[in-house]
Amino acid sequence: MPSTSIDHAFSATSLTSAASDPTFAGALSFMRRRFTKSLEGVDAVVWGIPFDAATSNRPGTRFGPQAIRRASAIFDNDPQYPFHRDLFAEMAVIDYGDCLLDYGNHQETPAEIEQQANTILDSGSFLLTLGGDHFVTWPLLKAHAAKHGPLALVQFDAHQDTWFDDGKRIDHGSFVARAARDGLIDVNRSIQIGIRTHAPGDYGIRLLYGHEVEGMSAADIASTIISHTKGAPAYLTFDIDCLDPAYAPGTGTPVAGGPSSAKILSVLQRLNQLDIRGADVVEVSPAYDHADITAIAGATVAMYMLGLHSERRAAGR
Repeated sequence: MPSTSIDHAFSATSLTSAASDPTFAGALSFMRRRFTKSLEGVDAVVWGIPFDAATSNRPGTRFGPQAIRRASAIFDNDPQYPFHRDLFAEMAVIDYGDCLLDYGNHQETPAEIEQQANTILDSGSFLLTLGGDHFVTWPLLKAHAAKHGPLALVQFDAHQDTWFDDGKRIDHGSFVARAARDGLIDVNRSIQIGIRTHAPGDYGIRLLYGHEVEGMSAADIASTIISHTKGAPAYLTFDIDCLDPAYAPGTGTPVAGGPSSAKILSVLQRLNQLDIRGADVVEVSPAYDHADITAIAGATVAMYMLGLHSERRAAGR
């Protein structure tokens, strides 16, 4: 059957309608969700933060939100696997576009991200953010913690991001240390998965190193995450370099020896017991990608995050 709509991101008449744009055409919002700044009647918001001035190695994640949106077109109009449902049949999701930032005034960036995130969170919507380098999670945590209190950080990453931070640095490798010191996260219920580097300290956060992940089943990894967070309100952050470079070459600080996309997606699928209050996917850097491998992985992770939120809503949690 030929497509019955085009440019669903602009022409949709309902926030809960499915798209039928051809995958190769149409306006590229995230999964064809309506582009709008109106938060009325919205359950979940997808928002981009095109920022990469904090990166310590290869830049380019400012183009991450564009790449993830483009890749998301491959699964916009089918029941989303593995959730056995059209995620948008009963969940109103919009693409809020991108965070407005002054590229020449980076010291103002954290406050701008936090302020704009607060506007979204004040509407009561669930916020899924597309980065951007991992520094953007710092102001996002501030906004979410102001609303929900200290959060259990569930971080998929090759790096701990606990390097020294004087509280002023714009650095994607120190946001966890700052969040721990400032009480934004509950370190006793926080966990990092896939770590393949060493940092000076862990702040008491539980670590699942890459070699441990390799020896565990997806079910065991998910069970460890759920039991460690103990039902606390959680923030889920996914650095795409958690995956082995074979599955995510397009990132700024790739580290060999990581898990496959299949394994980690299987872990994410099992996290529907987590009380996830916010989430992000960061560090997709398309200049180093091949055939959209990394962008597809990032878009799929983001879709799974919406799927988890949809399941919790359906279960009344």
